[in-house]
Amino acid sequence: MTQKGVERIEGVRLALRLARPEDAGYIHGLRMDPAYNQHLSAVTGTVEDQANWLHRYLDREAAGEEFYYVIERRDTAQPCGLVRLYDIEADHFTWGSWILDSTKPSKAALESAVLSYVIAFERLGLATSNFDARIGNARALAFYRRLGAVETGRDAQDIFFRYTRAQFERDKDRHMGVLRNAQTAQ
Repeated sequence: MTQKGVERIEGVRLALRLARPEDAGYIHGLRMDPAYNQHLSAVTGTVEDQANWLHRYLDREAAGEEFYYVIERRDTAQPCGLVRLYDIEADHFTWGSWILDSTKPSKAALESAVLSYVIAFERLGLATSNFDARIGNARALAFYRRLGAVETGRDAQDIFFRYTRAQFERDKDRHMGVLRNAQTAQ
């Protein structure tokens, strides 16, 4: 059974809801689009293969091992991205498979990150997020550093980061202020 409070979360302009097999077309299209996938693991297969993957994923979700979200605009309920919390063990998790498409509102990167951390740190009670970005993904690297993530290492392909619940607790009010100000400015 999925853990309570992780099915959906709403922010200022975005909501995260758990992905379902009927989202396969959107997910496959986004992951196959060269405009969005250059810094992700390669994907092959069809929409049907993606739906089958999502059916298998539901078992990992039910076991609390992984949560895969469709990021939606609150004003239209239109999907505008994806994010996944996975490798959930003890007090830590990995955050990734993060894509935002061209229909996203401004500050969507910050808001989707904040919502992901609310789920992981506040609802699941985890303490540490581990994640990586491709060395060539300058925008993601700059974002993670602005967020306050600490670099923990690198290899030939990736730079590895850690972000803790304690850091998020210190940063959350500031992040929410940025998001509310962006909402007001529009």
